[in-house]
Amino acid sequence: MTTEPTGTGTTAGRKQIHLAAHFPGVNSTTVWTDPRSGSQIDFSSFERLARTAERGKFDFFFLAEGLRLREHNGLIHDLDVVGRPESLTVLSALAAVTGRLGLAATVNATFNEPYELARRLATLDHLSAGRAAWNVVTSSDAFTGENFRRGGYLDRAERYTRAAEFVATARELWDSWTPAGPGSPHGAPRPFAHSGRHFGIEGEFTVPRSPQGHPVVIQAGDSEEGREFAAATADVVFTRHGTLEAGRAFYADTKARMAKYGRNPSDLKIMPGVTCVLGDSDAEAQERAAEIRRQQVSPQNAILALERVWGRDLSAYDPEGPLPDIDPDPDSGLVQGRVRVGDPLAVAARWRALSEAKGLSIRATVIETTARQSFIGTPETVAGALDTFVRTDAADGFILVPHLTPGGLDDFVDRVVPLLQERGAFRTDYAGATLRSHLGLPGPVWKG
Repeated sequence: MTTEPTGTGTTAGRKQIHLAAHFPGVNSTTVWTDPRSGSQIDFSSFERLARTAERGKFDFFFLAEGLRLREHNGLIHDLDVVGRPESLTVLSALAAVTGRLGLAATVNATFNEPYELARRLATLDHLSAGRAAWNVVTSSDAFTGENFRRGGYLDRAERYTRAAEFVATARELWDSWTPAGPGSPHGAPRPFAHSGRHFGIEGEFTVPRSPQGHPVVIQAGDSEEGREFAAATADVVFTRHGTLEAGRAFYADTKARMAKYGRNPSDLKIMPGVTCVLGDSDAEAQERAAEIRRQQVSPQNAILALERVWGRDLSAYDPEGPLPDIDPDPDSGLVQGRVRVGDPLAVAARWRALSEAKGLSIRATVIETTARQSFIGTPETVAGALDTFVRTDAADGFILVPHLTPGGLDDFVDRVVPLLQERGAFRTDYAGATLRSHLGLPGPVWKG
């Protein structure tokens, strides 16, 4: 495989920032009541956000996925998105209206099969001339599994085992075609055979080796299992960390695990999901951020967030009143389709302590405890903070999660990106054609 210019690395010794755009809507980040908020399902929304990201020279555009609509107390959680298109279909359409932007789809490794998904990802990589990425996620709950023939059979402890074998099997399939060469413009297929704990398949793969060889693999998760999976397998980690110190600790821990898998730390990019709020002054930006949080955590949403921890119907409580004095029900099935709170009793104790210490209502407590990591301030303040995170190894870049669809990236691209470029911390143009080149990742070595 030929090596392209990376367009990353350093400028005058400066570590470069990687940027990606997350299409909002899978959770309550999006402010649907804002009159500027548009559809989360019309193609025009996807196109506008993707074009904005490409105008800003972002590495990739990132779609989340939900295999079942979330429920709360037996009802569809209508403060969430109701209706989620299939990611790879949307990205295939976006490949026709973008030229350099990477296209990342979240696809579940529990309720798909390696052969079919490998075909779809390789096809997207061909259609986009080498810009495809796969965000590997898992699921072990029976609620999601009810939409599939296998149901919720998979034990939680098995989810990463299956995911690791799934990725390895997909890579075997992508490697089963010889690379293109003189007299063989598409390479040639070879029979493949895989026999493992979760998959036993053999045959011939139908899609020639794609421009990247292997689409970029993204992994989301901060657990011990997730970190190990990322160190062994992933090209990018999508994570969350609220402070510079937490980011540095996660960065050092995850990259230190890579050596035992024969990988270099630079082969994995750590990119936390973040929000940015801009203002003409830092004080104005703080005011705007506070208002956005109040919009995101409406009175109704505050009670729903509380019920997710307590596992009880708390609809009779006043969101502007104190937290409940009853204990959570750790075995509740009140909320379906969300990641379960790890230790509801401990979370409730922390929330009570915070609420009592600061005199916070239910709504104010939820606002303070559920805020994403955010960069708030003038464009100069935000650019400096992003640069500091990357230069001090708290991250390699960021996945921006705007609160508006589809115009939520406009201010960042217009006001922050030029400042990062002036600093020499971010590219002024794409140097290569593929997503791997944007990220400065090596191409896979073909195993002939």
